[in-house]
Parts: sequence; C-alpha cells; structure tokens
Amino acid sequence: MSPTPRTATLFHDVRPLGGPAGDLIAVDGVLVAEVPEGASVERVDGGGRLALPTLVDAHIHPDKTSWGEPWYRRRPAGGIAEYVAGDVDLARSLPTPVGERALRLMSHAAALGTRAMRAHADVAPAYGLAGVEAVARAAAKLAGIVDVELVAFPQHGVVREPGAAELLAEAAASGLVSHIGGIDPTGFDATGGRDGDQLGLVFGLAEKHGLGLDIHLHDRGEPGLAVIRDIAARTRAAGLRGRVAVAHAFAVAGLAGRELDELADLLAESGVALTTVALGETTILPFRRLAERGVTVGLGSDGVRDSWSPYGDADMLHRAWLAGWALDARLDEELEACFAIAADGGAALMGLPAADLRPGSPADFMLVEGECLPQVVVDLPRRDLVVRAGRVVARDGRLV
Repeated sequence: MSPTPRTATLFHDVRPLGGPAGDLIAVDGVLVAEVPEGASVERVDGGGRLALPTLVDAHIHPDKTSWGEPWYRRRPAGGIAEYVAGDVDLARSLPTPVGERALRLMSHAAALGTRAMRAHADVAPAYGLAGVEAVARAAAKLAGIVDVELVAFPQHGVVREPGAAELLAEAAASGLVSHIGGIDPTGFDATGGRDGDQLGLVFGLAEKHGLGLDIHLHDRGEPGLAVIRDIAARTRAAGLRGRVAVAHAFAVAGLAGRELDELADLLAESGVALTTVALGETTILPFRRLAERGVTVGLGSDGVRDSWSPYGDADMLHRAWLAGWALDARLDEELEACFAIAADGGAALMGLPAADLRPGSPADFMLVEGECLPQVVVDLPRRDLVVRAGRVVARDGRLV
C-alpha cells in the first residue's frame, strides 16, 4: 500500500518581514524551502501582504477580564490590597462564568496573531481553583491554535491570606498548571501579622512537582532588587535555570549604566527571565540592554479590562506599539525591537522556537497590509490572515 502523499500549503506573493515578494511553503507545520516531490499543493494568495511572525503574550490574566461584558464602574484603589478587593467584587458582579470570559478573550487574542501565552489564574480562598480549572478548559478548546502555559497565581498573597498556601499546593498537584506564582514576598505579602517564607514555599512546590515559577514583583528600589537577587540565588540552588521568571520587576526599570549591567549579568548567569507589560515610561524594562547582556525578556498584556484598569485589548501588536510609545521610539531599529520582544522574547521565555519565517521554523505567521515592519508597528493594520502550524486559523481578526 503506497504512503499517503504529503500536503504542502503554498502562500504565494507574500513579503516576509517586508522583504521582496515570494512564497512561504508549509509542510507538517514547518516552513520548507521547496515543495516536496509528489506532494499535493494547497495554494493561498497573499496579495503582496507582509508576512510577520505571530506573537507571544508572556503575561496575561484571562480569569480577571471583563472583555465583552457590561461596563464595570471601577472604584478608587490605593494599593494592591484594595485592587485585590476590586477583583473579588468584579468577579461576583459579572453575569458570565469565568470560563466563558477567559475563552472569549483568549480566542480574540489568537485571532489577532497570538500563537502562545502565559496565562495567570488567581488562586485564593475567594475563588478556590475555579479560575485555574476554567482557564485550563479554555486552553484545551484552543489546542492547536494557541499554546498556553498556566500559572497558579496567589494574587491575594500566600503569607497574608489564610488558606492560600494550601490552595497553591493543591493547584501544584493538579496537573493543570505549568508554573507556580508569587507576589511581592517582602512587600505586600509580608504584611498581615503572619509569619512565613513565601519564596521558600513556592520554590518548594516547584521542585516537588517539576514546575516553573513566575513571580510578580512591584516593589521598587533596593527592596525590589534584594528580592531579585534572592530569587536568582534560589534558582541556582534549586537547579531551575530557565524555569523562573520575574514579572514587572519595576526595580529594574529604574536602573541604568553599571548597576543595570551588573544585575543583568546576575540574571543571565542564574537563568532568571523577566516580563514587562509597557505600562509607562517609568515601569517598562530596558529590554534591549537586558537582551544584549543575555537576559530573556518577554512582553505581555497583563490585565485586560479588569478591576485594576479599563484598558487593554489582548492585541500583542498593539502592545508592541505601547512599548514603543513608552520608550519614545523613533528610529526604525527601535520600533523593530518592540516587535521583536513581542515575537522572539516571549517565545524564548516559553521555550518555543523562533518563528523567523526561515526554512525549518514553525509555520506561524500573519499577513497584513503594510510597507515595512516599523510602519506596521505604528499603524496597527488588520490581521488579514493568521496561520498556525501551516493552517489558516483566523481571517480578518476572527477565528475560522
């Protein structure tokens, strides 16, 4: 019995990264240099559009979103504790179950060119594991369209919130999550009158269950830097190089010159990655300099229309635009770097191969109208076509 002929998908008249027009050929989810002999060919006309790598959202909270829901009137908040209380209020007020909201947002992100995401779901007595279970179900429904790493995130704290540590342990043993989270272990989570070592607990769970870590760190100045040094030391001691990330890391945003280089060298040597969400010029990380020193830095959406903020759209191309805006990017190479952190930085963080549109790379790309990559970052054109593993998964911003 003769073998079934292979199928190649030929995307004709496309301009990879804004270069000369040509063809992209996908076979078995990978780009190849030419159509294999004897393969049947499915042809897709690119119409001269730019072909750009799809993007990776390195930090998003799908369980918190009110995307697509009735408008929520946010109340004033003066610190993490008050924002957390707002999370609970929003969750209780929305008419749609968390799983439906998460799936809606994650599908929207995929249709706009997100090929993978690291999703954080709150674990706290107020929710139990409902958020983790709901996001896991949403991820399963989107299998083959968007890859999802799921973080059990103790937004309410571990030390200050009775019962949170036990829930984290339950999440770690559930088989649903790839990472355990943490939050400001010497700041927000050191208050509340209870003794404990948050980092010791979360590192212990990661080691016991073979999980990674992703720790939110908002503390600035020396308090924040001290935590980063502690995380780097624990990462080396636990043999978790390449499996630990610090999100936000606002203390790093304030560094420059020798101080920045020394910390970057420590992070690179210990294998601790960072994520940034381009909130503004005082909080965005100096990702180009960090990358030059060997630090993996990913870009993320963070919360999308949650209780913390009415903003956000889970569009990683728009997030690259926001990174450029926060850095006052003017030069083409600066705008290209903002796209690269959304594409390559997030991929490296999640251990995915770069979708660089060369033979051998994943056939993950999007087609857009435009003149060149910097102009696309500025103008944010519609995603006419999104391709995942060689298969068209979205047209005109909607999943097919």
